[in-house]
Amino acid sequence: MKESTKQRALFATKFAAIASTVGSAVGLGNIWRFPYEAGTHGGGAFLICYLAFVILIGVPVLCAEYCLGRATRSNIFGAYRAAISGRLLHKLGYLGIISSLLILSFYAVVAGWTLEYCIESLMGKLDFSNPEEGHQQYLTLTTGWRPVIWTVIFMLCNAFILLKGVTKGIERVSNIFMPVLFVLLLLFCINSLTLPGAKEGIDFLFVPDFSKISSKVLLGALGQAFFSLSLGLGCMITYASYFSDSTKLAGTALLTALLDSAVAILAGIIIFPAVFSFGVSPQAGPTLVFEVLPNIFSQLTAGGVWSTLFFLLLFIASITSTVSVSEISVTYLCEERKLTRTKAVLISTVISLAGGVLCAMSFGPLRDFTICDRNIFDIFDYVTSNIFLPIGGMLCSLVVGWALDRKTLKTQFTNNGSIRFRFLPILVFFLKWICPAAIFLVFLDSIGII
Repeated sequence: MKESTKQRALFATKFAAIASTVGSAVGLGNIWRFPYEAGTHGGGAFLICYLAFVILIGVPVLCAEYCLGRATRSNIFGAYRAAISGRLLHKLGYLGIISSLLILSFYAVVAGWTLEYCIESLMGKLDFSNPEEGHQQYLTLTTGWRPVIWTVIFMLCNAFILLKGVTKGIERVSNIFMPVLFVLLLLFCINSLTLPGAKEGIDFLFVPDFSKISSKVLLGALGQAFFSLSLGLGCMITYASYFSDSTKLAGTALLTALLDSAVAILAGIIIFPAVFSFGVSPQAGPTLVFEVLPNIFSQLTAGGVWSTLFFLLLFIASITSTVSVSEISVTYLCEERKLTRTKAVLISTVISLAGGVLCAMSFGPLRDFTICDRNIFDIFDYVTSNIFLPIGGMLCSLVVGWALDRKTLKTQFTNNGSIRFRFLPILVFFLKWICPAAIFLVFLDSIGII
């Protein structure tokens, strides 16, 4: 089952395929969201649940997206059209395209903050040594018109990479940035582990208190596992369409999930020892990275260097993710609307940038414009994260589990019979029943029904 037989760009090496997919999965969700989620849900107990859901739910859905992408060699819309031909359900492929544009809009705002923080720290202007003055600086950097400027700058960086194409752009950036990201993570881990009181932070992250496990913790861990792997959006379907025929889908899915989880754990090792060492609450929430950590860095020897490197780390995680999110709409415009890559990138960037400016302005000139007590940024975030992504994840799981013919499944997971894959019946069972049910629970929790 091939949507198209035309020559298509492919990742040149196995390392490039893994680096690109890990780069897509690794983002602010790992380094920004995971620590404060773990902090507010009990640390070690949350981590155990999170890792279990990564293996039980994340890996099967990741396998489904990889299978759908490589089997069809197409964009998300074309992939669903090929898989469920003749049914209007394939129109739901548009959901991933719309989601990608909305996510890129608000994600670019936060990514713009990381870029500005990195530059400010490099120039020695980031000073959070006084908590009250630091809070005012945080407000200055993240509200008003400044975020608009940095959102535009970040989006231009994103477009530059996309214009280079799959091999010279996405693959090359992933091959360079992902090793740098892991080196930076390890450097920060070493630094954090040498801090006084580091053991308390490590115990908080790795020693589970099972009495803290509740339905809220379970749903929070399930949601984090799902969203940290960029599932339900179409990134992995798009990137898998660039896989070579020799890429082992199940092995790549497992490795991607493990490396993505490793980044989240390393982020926890960086943050929690520092938090406990300096007497900060691990439940500081979303401001943990942008307000609490700069205060900690200001108290370290060569704190400006560590601060700059940390926000460089966040920028790298951000750009590898936004490139993959952008590629969803770019490939759609190229293949379905027959546009050149240059035109597709420009149109995608302009649309996302328009949304990004609105999201950035929601912290400044448009702060008073709200719907149901949510500003524009929060609306984009809520609709995509809480509604569109779970629906997209359920759709992919059900399509591959129920609609995709077994011959195609076997061909994809055995590389046309060249390798053995004994777990196909188990995988299909999970995609038919377990994964959709689990994702549906995330969906109900995210919209406040349970």
